[in-house]
Amino acid sequence: MFFRRSTSAAAAPLSDQELLARYRAHGDVADLGVLYDRYLPEAFAVCRRYLAPPDEDAQDAVMQLFEHLVKALRTHAPDNFPAWLHTTARNHCLMQLRAHKRAGPSAGPLILRFPDAADVETAAVRHLPNEEAAAEDAEATENRLQSVEAALAQLPAAQRRCLELFYLEKKCYR
Repeated sequence: MFFRRSTSAAAAPLSDQELLARYRAHGDVADLGVLYDRYLPEAFAVCRRYLAPPDEDAQDAVMQLFEHLVKALRTHAPDNFPAWLHTTARNHCLMQLRAHKRAGPSAGPLILRFPDAADVETAAVRHLPNEEAAAEDAEATENRLQSVEAALAQLPAAQRRCLELFYLEKKCYR
């Protein structure tokens, strides 16, 4: 299974900001490993939303994304890691779609597959009929996400923070 959960209790209670600060200070990838375990499902969901099946494409994108984070987080300090990761994952997938589109027909069509028993845990399988539909869908999703980001930017800070906590950080209202 692509998703794995760490059983390490030593670093799990640390906040995202503490883990990022420790990583920048010491360069220990174990700190990023905790973030990987914590945010893998969300990053995979973003990549899966943009990239057509098979899921291996989304899995590869997530692995490339976290490889990029090893370098990027040494110098960059995001204030809100989940939101930053979501945006970074989205941009990574859009770049992959653009590269695939530029490669042209020689890159081959996106291969579709039908769900099987392995899809029970991730039931939201998306099948796109062709590369053009995938690009249109990705552009439409990108436009919706930009609209949401613009709307969030117009909210007062307290309301914006509430939405970020609830939807991006998966915290309840209590």
